[in-house]
Amino acid sequence: MAEHRYGLGDRGPAVSEIRAKLVQLGLLPASGESGDPVEATFDQAVDQAIRQFQQQRGLSATGIVDAETYRVLDEARWRLGDRLLSYVAGHPLIGDDVAALQRRLLELGFEVNRVDGVYGPVTEQAVREFQRSVGVPVDGICGPATFKALARLSPIVTGGRADALRESERIHRAGPMLPGKVVVVDPGHGGDDRGYVANGLVEAEVAYDLAARVEGRLAATGVRVFLTRGRDNNPDEASRARFANETNANLVVSLHVDAHPNPEANGVATYYYGTVGGDGIRSTLGERFAGLVQRELVARTDLLDCRTHAKTWDLLRYTSMPTVRVEIGYITNPEDAARLADPAFRDIVAEAIVVAIQRLYLPPDMDAPTGVMQLRELIR
Repeated sequence: MAEHRYGLGDRGPAVSEIRAKLVQLGLLPASGESGDPVEATFDQAVDQAIRQFQQQRGLSATGIVDAETYRVLDEARWRLGDRLLSYVAGHPLIGDDVAALQRRLLELGFEVNRVDGVYGPVTEQAVREFQRSVGVPVDGICGPATFKALARLSPIVTGGRADALRESERIHRAGPMLPGKVVVVDPGHGGDDRGYVANGLVEAEVAYDLAARVEGRLAATGVRVFLTRGRDNNPDEASRARFANETNANLVVSLHVDAHPNPEANGVATYYYGTVGGDGIRSTLGERFAGLVQRELVARTDLLDCRTHAKTWDLLRYTSMPTVRVEIGYITNPEDAARLADPAFRDIVAEAIVVAIQRLYLPPDMDAPTGVMQLRELIR
């Protein structure tokens, strides 16, 4: 499945499996499924259900089941109690059941960083602490006895989402000043992967240049800055996330430019970790950070405001700190490309991002209106 892509008109056992998962998730009526796996067809109903699922889960709503969409479909089928949950180094269990467990532990006052559906070492430690507190065997494995204990206890965190409250407290403890903080700047693509190429610009080169400008300005404020790549290499997103986690960074900013077959498409958008819907999971602090970045960029440039959006891309999901990805203009749009080619415009973009980072840490009485704060005010 990982090497194939399925869309409208495709047939066969893989399509039958996709349809079955959609039925299980309530996105496709059971009566619409073919009885013969070989004859199962990827029809309009499946296309619509897949697009709905992709939109809910923070994926690009293409209607195509690629490796990423299939992986997330598989994760979505698990419900808490369906299987034993345990931490396996290098191969963590991932699924909606893990996300449900993390929510429950947070409600009960145990630390799991954030709800991301990944059974990592922090979640395992939270399970051990919970097991110790309720008197079940302390093994870090979420099995029948642990499930029963989770079900019978009432939440102790009320008045808001537990993960949001913890994230807010983490920002408060970090203090308002930038010196001493750690920020990872991620220039998209690199090496043999040049990203989008149009109008005389190469995405990987633009992203690296912007990253260097952000790095220089952050360093001037006393921030420790790390880049996820050099000019000639291209780590995958999981490796970039792992690098960011190893630095114990406070924040991550990933820089990209966008493209579209329609040259009229233009503007700036910022993305944070999350899914769509009332029961969606998201980084509350990431969402707030994305909003600050987006508003500063729109206020300081003439780029069209394409708003902020929740996505579940690997870099956003697997980083343990608030992370945003900024798509700064469309390289395929002549006007946006002309802006991106201008070093003065890149300086404005870099300053907007640095100011947004500072504003994330400022209490309301120290904050400034969007588009007003200047870099020189941040250099002590």
